[in-house]
Amino acid sequence: MDVQRRFFVSVFVFFAAIPMLAAVPPTVICYGDSITAGYGLQPSQSWPSALQRDLDQRGYKYKVENRGTSGATTKDAVANLSSVVQAHPSVVVVEFGGNDGLRGLPPDQTRKNLDTVLTTLGAARIKVLLAGITLPPNYGPDYIQSFNKVFADLAAKHHVTFIPMIYKDLINVPGTIQQDGIHPTAKGSEIIARTVLPKLTPLLRK
Repeated sequence: MDVQRRFFVSVFVFFAAIPMLAAVPPTVICYGDSITAGYGLQPSQSWPSALQRDLDQRGYKYKVENRGTSGATTKDAVANLSSVVQAHPSVVVVEFGGNDGLRGLPPDQTRKNLDTVLTTLGAARIKVLLAGITLPPNYGPDYIQSFNKVFADLAAKHHVTFIPMIYKDLINVPGTIQQDGIHPTAKGSEIIARTVLPKLTPLLRK
C-alpha cells in the first residue's frame, strides 16, 4: 500500500510541475568579451540588457543572458564553452576576437578557436549568431584584412547568421564610444542591440 501511495504522489508531483517547467522561457546567451560584458557601464546599460528590452517590447518571450567577460580572447571562449552548452540555450550570440586582434595574435589562431566554438555549438544543435569586429587603422591593411576574413569565412563554413561588424550602426554617431575609443557607451549599447535584433529574431519563435 505504501508503494502504491508513493507512486501516486510521485505522479501528482510530476504533473503539478509541468506548468512551472512550461513557464521557464528559452534563453539567448550573449557570449563575448568586454563589449558584451558592458565594460565601464552599469549592467542595465550593456547591449544584452538593451536587447532584452527590445525583445520584450516586441513580444518575444526569451531570457537574454549576458556571459560577456572583459579581456576574454577566443582561447577563453573555447575554455568556457562547456558551461554555455550545458545551459541549453536556444541561441548563442558569439562576439569574440577583438582582444585577439588588439594583441596582434595570428589570425589563424583566432580562426581555429572560433571554428571550435561554432563546431561545438552546431553539434549541440544550438543556433548561432556570429558578430564580427574590426580593428583600428594603425594595425595595417594586411593584418586587418586577414582578421576580418576570419569571421566571414567561418560564417560561410558553418552556415550561421552573421553580422560582419557589430559596430556598423554606431560609427560616426556622437556619444556612442567611451573615451577609451573601444567600448560602447549606454547609447552605443542601445544601437548595438538594434543592430543585433533583426538578425536574431528570425532565429526565435514569437
